[in-house]
Amino acid sequence: FKNFMMDSAAIIPTIIPEIKGADYENNKLDPFRGVVASMVAEFFGKTPEQVFGILEVPRSSELIGYITLAVPRLRVQGNPVQLAQQWIEKFVPNEYIIDVSQATHYLNFKYNHPLLTKTLLKHIYEKKDTYGTNQSGAGKTCLIDFSSPNMAKPFHAGHLRSTIIGNFVRNVHAANGWKTIGMNYLGDWGKQYGLLAIGFEKYGSEEELLKHPIKHLYDVYVKINAEIEKDSNVDDQARAYFKKMETGDESALALWQRFKNLSIERYRDTYARLNVEFDVYSGESQISNESMSHALKMLKEKNIATESKGAIIVDLNEHKLDVAMIQKNDGTTLYITRDIGAAMERYEKYKFDAMYYVVASQQDLHFKQLFKILELMGFEWVDRCKHINFGLVNGMSTRKGTAVFLDDILDQTKESMHEVMRQNEKKYAQIDNPEYVADVIGISAIMIQDMSAKRIRNYTFNWTRMFSFEGDTGPYLQYAHARLCSIERNCNFELNPEIDFSLLKEKPAIELIDMIAQYPDVVKNALQTLEPCTIVTYAMKLSHHVSVTLETLWVMGAERQLAEARLFMYWATRITLGNALRLLGLKPLERM
Repeated sequence: FKNFMMDSAAIIPTIIPEIKGADYENNKLDPFRGVVASMVAEFFGKTPEQVFGILEVPRSSELIGYITLAVPRLRVQGNPVQLAQQWIEKFVPNEYIIDVSQATHYLNFKYNHPLLTKTLLKHIYEKKDTYGTNQSGAGKTCLIDFSSPNMAKPFHAGHLRSTIIGNFVRNVHAANGWKTIGMNYLGDWGKQYGLLAIGFEKYGSEEELLKHPIKHLYDVYVKINAEIEKDSNVDDQARAYFKKMETGDESALALWQRFKNLSIERYRDTYARLNVEFDVYSGESQISNESMSHALKMLKEKNIATESKGAIIVDLNEHKLDVAMIQKNDGTTLYITRDIGAAMERYEKYKFDAMYYVVASQQDLHFKQLFKILELMGFEWVDRCKHINFGLVNGMSTRKGTAVFLDDILDQTKESMHEVMRQNEKKYAQIDNPEYVADVIGISAIMIQDMSAKRIRNYTFNWTRMFSFEGDTGPYLQYAHARLCSIERNCNFELNPEIDFSLLKEKPAIELIDMIAQYPDVVKNALQTLEPCTIVTYAMKLSHHVSVTLETLWVMGAERQLAEARLFMYWATRITLGNALRLLGLKPLERM
């Protein structure tokens, strides 16, 4: 290391430059980056924007409190090590950047940490639950199509993943200033509803339907499905019934609508437990015949679709995407036909800047075909459509067997969590609503296990590991949040934003404050990857930092001014961790 430390008397005030992409209001590291960018730009013949975009906050604990520039990334002529040396000799400290050091071709800028601490903690005091958010997407609208269970079938693990990931995608866009529309596109149309109606006539119970609509309809569906193998007439009856639905038969549609309404009502309860809401409940049934007829007409007129054995197909082999069937030889439409119609209707209605389909990776080909067909049809907005895919969950069943209804899984996790909580009688007695707390921790356990790795990876549902309060689990994150809340409860003084923040100078405090300061970066970057694991990793690291800091930097027993400064630091950490948990879709707990 080559190091030049200047006398504090030599520090001069500096003007923070206007830089496109910098968010001085919402990201309190950005003014320091902006100053570095303007200091470096002229010497290297670059614009401040070009420099700003490649500055990094180093991960090494040795470089806490530094902003780093890798000189080769500037792409200038000359030896990067020598250029770094030449620049460093011209360095004059200012109120933002007080020191600079060189390690080979890296320039490490030490920022004024007391200044960061003061501006950051006061900013969090003003922003509270909105700390970390920004307005970069202001004026833009995105539509997220997620969850999308099939009526009369279990809400299975794939739908759970779509629900959790889709809700995250929505939250991240909202945190970056976008207007979001959450849509649940139900599988609510097709021959199986004819089958269900016939089955209900035979095996249905009005009482059971009202008590457990989803489970009862599934039981009916299983029974009538078993009959098809013995009696082919049942299949013909189902087709005939669905034909009645398609032609608008009022009694057929009334029964179907009733099944649908009861199912949605029950889904809403489950979604409330998962902290998920939808703006629109749509479904295949709501795609108008006009939209599909218009789509088919366009496909024929543009010679995209051809006839084959009475059916209508789109041959996408030249794009290495196989053949997509658009209409069967009996005239009935398919899933992809309805998806084409739906996409057209949605753009017409919402004029979205982005539309996301949050669906398992088994549907990769389907969405590639859909987007290619929309492109061939000439829709310029097709590049705004994205498929957010994810891998499979293995072994997601209750401990008693393979009933994969989501409510069964959630109830099982709540019971298991309750058992764990009861083992600590003293703490258990202090909780006002143990049933609710057990439910929230259980759901946190499921969600964090789901979001801990990249979306595309398959994972195995692990009951034992999931409930541990140690290691990188949902209960551990909730415990870290509740522990920070208890510090606030146990203090006999209020938060004071006018305290002397320069008292927070121990290494663990500096590391914790730096970690909090990075949260707006994490939120912004999450919009690029749409990977929940980026936020999970951040929340875990922040919780580990809290653990380490609490070992040595206590509030109780410290001298009053220092105690107030530390309380403020822990409060700001709690706000940041809570915001990260809410971004993931969790409900942060104050006691557990």
